[in-house]
Amino acid sequence: MRIDFEAGGVTLAGDLRLPQGAGPHPALVFTGPFTGVRDQVCGLYAERLTREGYVTLAFDHRNWGESGGEPRRHEDPQGKLHDLRAAVSFLRSRPEADGERIGVVGICLGGGYALKFAAFEPRVKVFAGIAGAYNNPYTMRSGMDYQAALADLGEVLERQDRGGPVEYLPAVAAEGEAAMPGDEPYSYYGTERGASPHWANEVTRASLRELITVDNMMGADFLSPRPALIVHGVIDRFCSPEGAEEAYRRLDEPKRIVWIDAKRHIDLYDAEPYVTQAVEATAGFLREHL
Repeated sequence: MRIDFEAGGVTLAGDLRLPQGAGPHPALVFTGPFTGVRDQVCGLYAERLTREGYVTLAFDHRNWGESGGEPRRHEDPQGKLHDLRAAVSFLRSRPEADGERIGVVGICLGGGYALKFAAFEPRVKVFAGIAGAYNNPYTMRSGMDYQAALADLGEVLERQDRGGPVEYLPAVAAEGEAAMPGDEPYSYYGTERGASPHWANEVTRASLRELITVDNMMGADFLSPRPALIVHGVIDRFCSPEGAEEAYRRLDEPKRIVWIDAKRHIDLYDAEPYVTQAVEATAGFLREHL
C-alpha cells in the first residue's frame, strides 16, 4: 500500500507491504542504490522478502522520487540517516509490525547507509547489506586526485552559494560524462529494465562531493552486538568486493558474509539466479537473528 510519513518536516513517499497471516510480524526498512527510487531495486527485494514473512517498507529518500525535499535529485547523507530513523518510527507505529523486531536492508550505496544507521540506532536489531558500497574517504582518496576533485566540486558549490542555479549532470550515460558512466549502469537505468516514472536521468553535480567525503564504513566498527550479513558478488567493479571484505573484517560477531557468483554489480539488482540467492541468504540470516 502507498503511504506517506514525515522526516524532519519533509514528506516521504513509501510502499508498505504486508505478509500473509496474523501479525505482528518482524519488519524491514530498505535503502537502495545511488539515484534509485523505491519501485526499482528496493521494491523488488521488499516484495521478495515480504513473501518470506516480513513487513517491508521501501521508500523514496528526500530529494528523490515522489518524496519532498530540495534540491531535487541531490545526495544528502545526513538526511538519508534521518529518513531511516523516521522510517523505523513509522514501522513501530503500525500494528502489523513487531516494533522490537526491526531490521534494515541496504543495497548498493544503501548498504553503507544501512550499516552506519544500524550502528547508532538501538531500535534496529539486524543489518543486511547486498552488493553494498561501504564508502569511506580513505578508499576514495586512493583512487583519484582527491584534492583536485574537492577543488572542482567546491567551485560548483561556490557558484550555487552565490545564487547560481543548481548544477546537474546525467546520472548515467553509455558514453560521455555521467555520475555513473559506462554501459553497465546505463543498461539498467537507461533502458526499460529499470524504468520508473519517478526516476529522472540527472543528479546534482554536488552529489559527487557527498559520495567521496562520506564515511559509512565506520559503522562496521560500532555495529556490535547487532548481527550483520554481507551479501556480495565475486566480481563488482562499482562496489568493490574488497570494500565488502573490509567491512566484514571490521565487524564483530555475529556476522556472516555470502559470496554470490555474479560478475556484474547490476546482476544483484534484478537478474536470476542472483536475486533469489541473495534473498535466500538474507531470509535465512533474518530467521536466525530477527
